Amino acid sequence: MSRAALTGIAALFVAIIIGSATLFTVDPTEQVLITQFGEPVRVIDKPGLHARIPFVQTLIPFDRRRLIFDLPGQEVILGEQRRLIVDSFTMFRITDPLRFYQAVGPDLVGIQGRLNSIAGSSLRRVLGNRKLLDVLSADRARIMTAIREQVDQEMQGFGVTIDDFRIRRADLPPENTQAILSRMQSERERVARQARAEGAEASARIRADAERDRTVLLAEARATADKLRGQGEEQASRTYAQAYEQDPQFFAAWRTLTAYKDAFGAGNTRLVLTPDNPFLRLFQNAPKPSQPDPGR
Repeated sequence: MSRAALTGIAALFVAIIIGSATLFTVDPTEQVLITQFGEPVRVIDKPGLHARIPFVQTLIPFDRRRLIFDLPGQEVILGEQRRLIVDSFTMFRITDPLRFYQAVGPDLVGIQGRLNSIAGSSLRRVLGNRKLLDVLSADRARIMTAIREQVDQEMQGFGVTIDDFRIRRADLPPENTQAILSRMQSERERVARQARAEGAEASARIRADAERDRTVLLAEARATADKLRGQGEEQASRTYAQAYEQDPQFFAAWRTLTAYKDAFGAGNTRLVLTPDNPFLRLFQNAPKPSQPDPGR
């Protein structure tokens, strides 16, 4: 092989090496910071094929996706002086690679330490003004929003944006759990006793009202019965009087027969009377039928 051919092959090989060192591809999921002798030069955040000065400029890639960082359990003292173990996590994105690099360097380890410190401080600061029921109720969402805003504001100086902050769980310390449960049980028992007392009071009031209404109804019923009984007796007396006026002899005989029925109707009645007793007059002298009135 001639010297010219060898020179051409060597030149091609050098060109390939220089080209591969010059050209690079940026993935859609990342952004690249270019440094020259350790000093930042520019940031490339558009995906595609790009160029650099070979052997002089260095590429430092940063993930542009949302990242999740689990915070270790934090012991927090609430506004009511209760201790709480809070397990949480945060989601963040690197939005300014240059500021991120200048603040903590090229690795995520540095930002995780800062994020742990800042998020923990914000968590204790926000929950320090809250009660346990706030953490366990619908206010929990507002608490997490307040923490996220505080952490995001402080992390802007590191080139990081906080997308979300979540409290995964909140537990009482084991030594306080039994005391809290006992207090909650006592409170529930107090509420139950109060409810039973109010129920007994309402029951007594209802019974008293019902008894009063019953007394009034019975009194009105007795008054109506006495009135109707009096009217009936008046009507009966009037009927008896009219019957007596029409045929006094028949009426007297009928009253005597009615008395016989009441006295001897049972069949086992015994009377000790003299034969001339007026009560037995119908047995001695049967009444004669009255003559019809010719004028009628």
